[in-house]
Amino acid sequence: MFLGVCVVISLFAVQLLRLQALDASAMAQEALGGRLTTVTVPALRGAVLDTHGVTLAASVERWDVVASQRVVAAWQQFVPDPARPGTTIKLTLGPHDAALLLAPLLGQDVDALTTKLTGTRGYVVLKRSVTPQVWRAVDDLDIGGVSGTRTSQRVHPSGGLAAPITGWFSGDNKPLGGMETRLDAQLTGKDGKSTFERDPYGRQIATGQIAGFDAVPGNDVRLTIDRDLQWKAEKALAVQVRATGALSGTAVVMRVSDGAILALANAPTFDPNATGEALGANLRNRALGDIYEPGSTGKVMTAAAAIEEGVVKASSPFTVPSTLRRAGKTFQDSHSHPVEHLTFAGVLATSSNVGTIMAGERVPPATMHDYLAKFGIGRPTGLDFPGESRGILAPAQDWSGTQRYTVLFGQGLSVNAVQAAGVYQTIANGGVRMPPRLVEGVQRVDGTVATSPAATGTRVVSAATAKTVITMLEGVVSKEGTAPEAMIPGYRVAGKTGTAQRRDDTCKCYRGYTGSFIGLAPADAPQLVVAVTLQRPVKGYYGGTVAAPVFRDIMTYALQELQIPPTGAASPSIRLTTDGR
Repeated sequence: MFLGVCVVISLFAVQLLRLQALDASAMAQEALGGRLTTVTVPALRGAVLDTHGVTLAASVERWDVVASQRVVAAWQQFVPDPARPGTTIKLTLGPHDAALLLAPLLGQDVDALTTKLTGTRGYVVLKRSVTPQVWRAVDDLDIGGVSGTRTSQRVHPSGGLAAPITGWFSGDNKPLGGMETRLDAQLTGKDGKSTFERDPYGRQIATGQIAGFDAVPGNDVRLTIDRDLQWKAEKALAVQVRATGALSGTAVVMRVSDGAILALANAPTFDPNATGEALGANLRNRALGDIYEPGSTGKVMTAAAAIEEGVVKASSPFTVPSTLRRAGKTFQDSHSHPVEHLTFAGVLATSSNVGTIMAGERVPPATMHDYLAKFGIGRPTGLDFPGESRGILAPAQDWSGTQRYTVLFGQGLSVNAVQAAGVYQTIANGGVRMPPRLVEGVQRVDGTVATSPAATGTRVVSAATAKTVITMLEGVVSKEGTAPEAMIPGYRVAGKTGTAQRRDDTCKCYRGYTGSFIGLAPADAPQLVVAVTLQRPVKGYYGGTVAAPVFRDIMTYALQELQIPPTGAASPSIRLTTDGR
């Protein structure tokens, strides 16, 4: 028996020597591994800023409060023993006790929270996306089994302002639409890692081993959008959409010199802080995603092409009947009238379809197509915006007999609102088309700024032609033209109305109208273009009455905000009729 006992003790001694001496390091690492927890530290996403650095969208720190039901069920606390000073007693608590403490902080019902905390599941979410202040209060309760997971939330300080531009996020925190998708690579940061020890109740040990690396936040992106001007454009547009009963509307404010978009308004729109309440149709950016036949605002391209080709001048006389027969179809003006004796400037000022056909048919179809393409019709804008449509411009050889004439007055081709504004930017910029811009630059984490490279302009028509067209467009914004509502006291304004039949995809037919006005100011030294379009207004539909007043409000505000001085010289006199008027 003695020898047997000695053998057993020897075996224990050998095993103890192996564990404490030979395998001590490995056993310690195994024990440590059971206590270590590695978590991802999410990086904050970069902010989307306006041209002045005002935040349009940003990420803020949030926490998900989670729990292990098994650990909460065994939750114990040591509290002072009132009967024996200097000593403690152990209290065994549970889900209901935890719920009593958590409910006021999480804004939840005690009974409902008790149900969440009761069971054997190792992971349940008590509440998502609480503020850091709430999480710190929860953490201070020191409830066994209750922990937090750091996350973030995308917020838009101005609510729905510029929402179709910035985009929005899905319920699982994924970017959807707008610049959030377009610039995801620049905005997304690099997540960090954190490894630390937990006690049996899942709480972090303060002196436990900690390792890992910090998260690197994403870059901020600065847009060309001016927040105040965006607000004005959205407000003025929304009021008119409601007043006219329109289906929708868009407004574009573009800087002439470089094509920078200062405002891009949609109505109706949505609040990206509450996308669950938004209609699906309102989530898209209509100014880039919706296309329409521009109607008479497209006549400026016909005028520019005809003048550039030398087939007409502003003073060229035209005898304009009320109707005109071409390709087996009778074309007519917006209203019946006796034969008019107009100059080409008068044709544009009165927005005569018949007169425009008579001038435009002097330019061969292939040549006219080339001018339309150079103006950007049927081509990508270059913004690479999610959901953008390039519009429709069929090759000249595919034009039908009537399409050869309808394209001259803005039907038989389709554009988006930014393309339409770009046509007038080209004319205002002396005939040089500048690709539109929405991104001003990327502001890196280290404080440096990488500005977007300057775009190269494309010559579409000569400076002389552009100047002539601007002078003709001033005749539109006059008492004799179709848009006196667009006049701005103290400034020379040039622009064009548009009233086009609207293509309705539900019936595959024309139903309702598109009313628009696009103008530039000051006409003697153009700096801004504003394009306003209303789809299917029912309380009036002519562009001069439904869109021109919105143009006036937005342009007036923009001229004042950007401190563009009033025009010094009077508008040049231009003859609209051949009898001298």
